[in-house]
Amino acid sequence: MIQLTEVISQLKSRNAKKVAVQLPEGLKRKAAEISAALKSEGFEVLISGDACWGACDLSLDALDWADVLVHIGHTPVTSEENVIYVPFQQDIPLEILDKAVSELKKYPTVGITTTIQHAHQTKDMGKWLKNHGVNAVIGGGSSRTPLDGQVLGCTYASAKNALADAYLFVGTGIFHAIGVSLATKKPTFALDPFADGILQEVSADKLLRKRFVQIEKAKSAKTFGILLSSKSGQARRELAERLASLHENTTIILIREISEMQLRNLGFDAYVNTACPRLALDDQSRFPMPILSPPEFEIVIGLRSWDDYEIDEILP
Repeated sequence: MIQLTEVISQLKSRNAKKVAVQLPEGLKRKAAEISAALKSEGFEVLISGDACWGACDLSLDALDWADVLVHIGHTPVTSEENVIYVPFQQDIPLEILDKAVSELKKYPTVGITTTIQHAHQTKDMGKWLKNHGVNAVIGGGSSRTPLDGQVLGCTYASAKNALADAYLFVGTGIFHAIGVSLATKKPTFALDPFADGILQEVSADKLLRKRFVQIEKAKSAKTFGILLSSKSGQARRELAERLASLHENTTIILIREISEMQLRNLGFDAYVNTACPRLALDDQSRFPMPILSPPEFEIVIGLRSWDDYEIDEILP
């Protein structure tokens, strides 16, 4: 559900005339509807047509035309004066949690995690589970994940803050659940509320085996490109500079959209990703050369052992 009433009120209070709207890929089909609603209130409207992967990927160039950018779908990860954030919320029936009760009762405490769509329901989820015999706890968020229990593919602070014995991720797919598992090193379950409440315990073993292969391949690399994102919420310059200082054959590459063709053309043997952490973990199959996370690069050059493997996160 996308609520525009408060947005329109904020735009009018700012005396905005021209409004740019940015939507993630899953909501872009709402662009015409949103444009019509804003135009009916007297605003000129520009839609950002570029790909958008989160609030870390703001279309700030649209502000060259507009007074305000309305970013729909996410909570903020950076503070931008002329950006209004409109999180996307989607209710799930709490009864779907019944599918997880018998398994979760085995643990003294269970941390509840989810993504932005359902984060407004975490307290209700916790209350429902407690009423059914599960000692549910919800960790506080961070500056990148301001809602309790909210996780991103780059930040699992709320999971770690829960200090639980096991974790439940409520949402589609298992990527975030695997991230919770890697970040907390505790048993983690994924409950898909849109697939008849299918519950599965996730394991990071398969992912770690794939990452081990890439790390071993990278050990023969002669040159490393350090990928530094120019996106507002991904630009980890200090990290890129620190990594570049660790090996003599490294070069920092400022880049916005990372594709196979771009990396092939640049010609480095391997790359170290300081942009979205998901790129190395979830998208490696798109690239013929190793794309390492910062901790993985440290393993390659001998500054960290495999036993000290940790997931890459963008910290507050």
